[in-house]
Amino acid sequence: MTPWRTLARTVLARPAAAPVPPVDRETASSLAGRLEAGAQTPLGRSLAVLHIDAGSCGGCEVELRSLRRAVYDLERFGVCFVASPRHADVLLATGPVTRNLVEALELAHAAMPDPKLVVALGDCAVDGGVFKGSYAIAGGVGTTLPVDLLISGCPPAPERILAGLRALLEANARSRPGISSR
Repeated sequence: MTPWRTLARTVLARPAAAPVPPVDRETASSLAGRLEAGAQTPLGRSLAVLHIDAGSCGGCEVELRSLRRAVYDLERFGVCFVASPRHADVLLATGPVTRNLVEALELAHAAMPDPKLVVALGDCAVDGGVFKGSYAIAGGVGTTLPVDLLISGCPPAPERILAGLRALLEANARSRPGISSR
């Protein structure tokens, strides 16, 4: 195949990004109520997410990685991943919290500036999942930190993760009059 034919097919093809799924209004309303009840200062128009693997098998991380690719393109919604807790608005934890990582999770949460939100991603982060009851597991993220949003699934589909993060953006926009999310 000639390079010109490949270029023409690429230019004329449909966009790689998936259509935007609708935001769950009930989840967004619940999160907006939590933000207002906590008297937290609303975040800006975007979310900086710090991902912490608290002891997962890697399945949730594969789905998170796919969110950053062209099909879902997480950054078009204003959600980006950061490497430092000092720059993060949201702490996204995957996997059951192992006893070795309890202190690291608490220190990362303490280093985040206010307002801060915590998201538990995957069944293991919600309640310990298949590892529940193990001597090495402290439990889900909720046993260590106050959790604002639970995204269940083993592993959750990228669409579900995207819907949860968009609900956070929508809730933040509702708590700030005059600002809308994309």
